[in-house]
Formats: sequence, structure tokens, C-alpha cells
Amino acid sequence: MAYPGKNRKSYETPKRPFEKTRIENETKLVIEYGLRNKREVWKAQAALRRYRKGARDLLALESASTNPDLAVRKKGELIGHLQRIGLLGSEADIDDVLSLRIQQPLERRLQTQVYRLGLARSPRQARQLVTHGHIAIGGRRVDIPGYQVSRAEETAITYYGRSPFTNTEHPELNRQLGKRRR
Repeated sequence: MAYPGKNRKSYETPKRPFEKTRIENETKLVIEYGLRNKREVWKAQAALRRYRKGARDLLALESASTNPDLAVRKKGELIGHLQRIGLLGSEADIDDVLSLRIQQPLERRLQTQVYRLGLARSPRQARQLVTHGHIAIGGRRVDIPGYQVSRAEETAITYYGRSPFTNTEHPELNRQLGKRRR
């Protein structure tokens, strides 16, 4: 038996490592979302795989109908979880879980949220701001670019209190706002 505290991979590498279309699609995602490497794409794919497997298991449990209350409860748990983390809307169903795309979990990353809110000029700069500790969620500094931002935390993303970016005279902040210092 392995040591229980040992770290394990949270992703699977592709079965066919030199498939041209897959490589091109992953490269586009890495550029668009400012990811460090393709491993981050594979982690998002692994998370989607787990959600889809849970949805398929629920469909199988419903069709077996041995315990309909259990199926309804598990369905509510899965859909509720996906709604809280922001992958699904309020009127979602199992079919919506099965139709999730890779872009949806990548959009929920802190790095992407910082870029979309306009706190950074590019996804790469958003990653840099997060890793250097300039971004906070609800006043608490978060320095992990892959942090999954829930819907409740989405509005609380700001610059960290002691960050130089809170100063309105900061040259980078003026550049982001389109102002030129003279």
C-alpha cells in the first residue's frame, strides 16, 4: 500500500502524444488563457471527465431505479456543486453537465477572472500579478493562478491592500486605464 500523503497526478497525459489537431487546440488554449503549460489544460480536462462520469453514473442510477430518492439527492448534489463553482447556470440539468466544454473551467480560474475584470492587460500579466501577490479575494491574498473562483467570490476580486497597484499614481495602473503620465 502506498503512503496516503503522497502526491498524485491530477491529470492524464494524452494517449496519442503526437496528434496534430489536439496539439494545435491545446496550444490555442494555452495562448488564449495565458497558461503555463499544457499540463494545466489536461488538469481542466480531468476535472471535466470526473463531472461527466458522475453525470453518467447518475443516469445509470436513475434508469436502474432501485432507489429513486438516492438518485435525486445525488443529482442535486452534483448540480448544486457545479452551480456554486460557476460552471452551470441556475436552470441546469444533467444534460448540461454532459455538454460542458474545456473553456468553462478555464474561465473560472483566478488568472482569467483578473484579466476579464480589467485588472491586467493580458492573461500573462494577470498570471504574474497573481503569483506576485498583488491580487486578493475578499481582502485575503491569493497567489495561485489556477484557483477556482466561485460565483460568490467573483465580485470580491481586487488588488491586495498593500500592493503598489492600489496607488492611483502607479505607472502600470495608469497604462491600464489608458491614461498617459506626462
